[in-house]
Amino acid sequence: MPEINLGGWAESAVGWLQSHLSWLFDAVSTVLTGLYDGVHAALGAPAALLMAGILAVVAWWLRGLPAAVLAFAGLAVIDSFGLWDRAMATLSLVLVASLITLLFAVPLGIWAARDRRVSGALRPVLDLMQTMPAFVYLIPGVMFFSIGPIPGLIATIVFSMPPGVRMTELGIRQVDGELVEAARAFGTTPRDTLVRVQLPLALPTIMAGVNQVIMLALSMVVIAGMAGAGGLGESVYAAVTQVNIGGGVESGLAVVVLAMYLDRMTGALGKRVSPLGRRAAAKADASARGAVAAKVLRYRPGTAVAAVGVVVLALVAGGMRLADGDGRQTAAAGGGVGQGRAVKLGYFPWDEAVASTYLWQNILEERGYKPEVKQLDPGPLYTALAQGQMDVQFDSWLPTTHQQYMDRYRDKLTDLGSWYGPTSLELTVPSYVKGVDSLADLKGKSAMFGGKIVGIESSAGMMGKLNDKVLKEYGLDGEYKVVSSSTSTMLAELDRALKKKEPIVTTLWSPHWAYGKYDLKKLKDPKGAWGQGEQIHAVGKKDFAKDFPKIAEWVKNFKMSEKDLSSLEAEIQNGGKGKEKESARRWLDAHPGLVDKLAPVGA
Repeated sequence: MPEINLGGWAESAVGWLQSHLSWLFDAVSTVLTGLYDGVHAALGAPAALLMAGILAVVAWWLRGLPAAVLAFAGLAVIDSFGLWDRAMATLSLVLVASLITLLFAVPLGIWAARDRRVSGALRPVLDLMQTMPAFVYLIPGVMFFSIGPIPGLIATIVFSMPPGVRMTELGIRQVDGELVEAARAFGTTPRDTLVRVQLPLALPTIMAGVNQVIMLALSMVVIAGMAGAGGLGESVYAAVTQVNIGGGVESGLAVVVLAMYLDRMTGALGKRVSPLGRRAAAKADASARGAVAAKVLRYRPGTAVAAVGVVVLALVAGGMRLADGDGRQTAAAGGGVGQGRAVKLGYFPWDEAVASTYLWQNILEERGYKPEVKQLDPGPLYTALAQGQMDVQFDSWLPTTHQQYMDRYRDKLTDLGSWYGPTSLELTVPSYVKGVDSLADLKGKSAMFGGKIVGIESSAGMMGKLNDKVLKEYGLDGEYKVVSSSTSTMLAELDRALKKKEPIVTTLWSPHWAYGKYDLKKLKDPKGAWGQGEQIHAVGKKDFAKDFPKIAEWVKNFKMSEKDLSSLEAEIQNGGKGKEKESARRWLDAHPGLVDKLAPVGA
């Protein structure tokens, strides 16, 4: 059977859309950005505990006092983790995505319920939307809208729409046909039949669909952190890629709190707006008996009382914000070479990238800039640089590992020169593994290593070279399976194997702090399959030198020795996860005069 080049067709289609419909994507991005910024500004404006109080009042109105207390406690815990701003960013994404999804899903569900041909046409489309791996939606999102919240919003809308459409259709179809016929017999128009009979009776099922939409939106927003959507998704992704157990637990619990709050509130809202739900609640309240304490716990304020509570808290928050306004002048807006200009530094979770990025974050802050640091995978990061959404990154391995990205975006990137090299790529094994000293020695010994080589990110050029050339050169391509993971996962697996004295073969490179911490062997490459050592370059967006001429000058003259880079990486490792900036600052303080050398301010 001839090969179907569907992937090539998809790439061509994406390229054509980018060339001919960029105006449409810009318009969509503008609208969605405005919606997101507006919601985020509203949720993020009050102080954390005041916003938690507002959300607790909503919980009191919908579910009663115990739910309000638990909601406030859970939101206060998020604030205690230092994740409040990211939680509000995530909540903003979920609310905007859910609103837009329902604006499309409910009318489509109504149309499908009224016309079986429409239902039949929509069914395979909805199946495709719901079963496609969620990660796939991020790829066109990044290509069309670059990194940030917009690709996450688009992917979330597509991923969460099917249950909204299906539950709306199901709810309307479940309405007793005799009731519909009776309404028509009394001369009710089709529109009034829908609005006054079918939708009210279908509302519990529709609200169950709304609940599913919101839950799927929350799950997808977390995944969208891989594309720079921010919020708790970014925290979860960073914790996973860095094997940061503490950060993962905290950000995961924050997601759980938001999920439980949204789930319980949408469920209660469904009962509030549904005639059947209101009737059941009134019946339960009328038959309730018990002590005063039980009645207090069951009490739910009316809509007017709850609205007054929300407005009062909002006014208090606004007053506090105005009172603090004069004292919130940006310190960086004044002195220094940078004059408070923002510069976006991107990195992926490789140790030398983390070290160099946080080193320059400290240097640029000292020179009066406002550097913003964001972690991304290599593919999204190079795409963001090419589209001007990021300014510079410091870990381009050339001419091999990242050459594919330089070739793809050649006219949209600026090579700012090499600051370290030469490097080397290698496979490595623990020193206690006997009889394996070179790549050739791996032949016939796959059983010793479980038939696998533990790799890093699948998007890394090193992985492509290992699969396409190195394994074939040594006749290992049918014997070993290269397991893609992440740099931190690979290191965690290496650490686990070393503690158990188990054989393991992993990808690694020099320089790397692992060679100083563990007793490892670099497998020799007598055939030269890995090629010559590479240089680590800084790469900026196309107009980086024009927009940041001073930084471009500093970066072009930036050099680090293996000793300095290794000691900086070691300091960051010793400082622990989440303390990279502080660790780099300590390293800089231990090297007086280095800032003036790397970023001179003289003529």
